[in-house]
Amino acid sequence: MERVSPHGERGVVNRLRRVGWLRTVLLHPVVARPGYWFATACAFLWGAVLGRSISRQGGVVVARNMPKWAFGRGGTTIGAIYLTSVNVAPNILEHEAVHRAQWKKYGLAFIPLYVSAGQNALRNRFEIEAGLHKGGYL
Repeated sequence: MERVSPHGERGVVNRLRRVGWLRTVLLHPVVARPGYWFATACAFLWGAVLGRSISRQGGVVVARNMPKWAFGRGGTTIGAIYLTSVNVAPNILEHEAVHRAQWKKYGLAFIPLYVSAGQNALRNRFEIEAGLHKGGYL
């Protein structure tokens, strides 16, 4: 049986923790930041093509009026871009601004880290850090 940490992380993430130098290299800003910029550029393009409005709000760039199939749940932050239909309440934007900071810190490594933290938001360390109440999970 696969070992699960208290934060819901599994397998690869636990093994990477044991290789401290690799973690240090992958999460160093010189490596992580270009991944954040790349993710932001891709999400901006996605939002510009499918959304009707792009504006800076509450610490993120919001691409709104997106079709509901173009993002997860009530909205998804990729890099610095928050993709949503109409979900732009101030508390949601605060929650998404924390996800933006997470993307900035982890770069593209954020994708496997987030996935390995699990789909249950109540146990996902990234959702907990962003604020479950602000994100509409409680």
